Amino acid sequence: MAYKLETARILIVDDMVPMLALTKSILNIFGFKQVFTASNGEEALGLVIRHDPDLILTDWMMEPMDGLEFTKNVRRDTRVPNPYVPIIMMTGFSSRLRVENARDTGVTEFLVKPFSSRDLYNRIVQIIEKPRQFVEAGEFFGPDRRRKRGEDYSGPRRRGNDEKQKSEQGTQEQRLAVDVLRELRDKAKKV
Repeated sequence: MAYKLETARILIVDDMVPMLALTKSILNIFGFKQVFTASNGEEALGLVIRHDPDLILTDWMMEPMDGLEFTKNVRRDTRVPNPYVPIIMMTGFSSRLRVENARDTGVTEFLVKPFSSRDLYNRIVQIIEKPRQFVEAGEFFGPDRRRKRGEDYSGPRRRGNDEKQKSEQGTQEQRLAVDVLRELRDKAKKV
């Protein structure tokens, strides 16, 4: 699907000038015309407050404010016009612990460096076509961390209505079992 991207405001945050230039160039090729850049989280936060970007791409490892702290500020600072802005974390570290840490900070998508233009495009398409609802729960504020809604989950239930749904399902199964037993009993009487 073709998107009209020329009016979208994008912010790239990376302390590596070549990476910043390359990412900006890729976004320009995609059709983004309003691309802002910053070399650290502090500078980027000021740009977020002034320009209200529609999408943020940030590196993880920066000084004096890294990508995680920057993400926390975007999600919690009252001066930020849109704390729901999608944030793509770019990093060379892809361990599960790092991905979960970024996710738990409020990052929307994760992009491992080095990445291709296709990888970046796929993350942007994911954000556009499958936006996730935001959740605020205690210390966490960010996109819903659950990606799959599997019915085959057999672990502990933690939501208030889980027991009700479970008992309703059990009641329905019991009714079906009783009906089957009645039918068998009726057939047995006829034999």
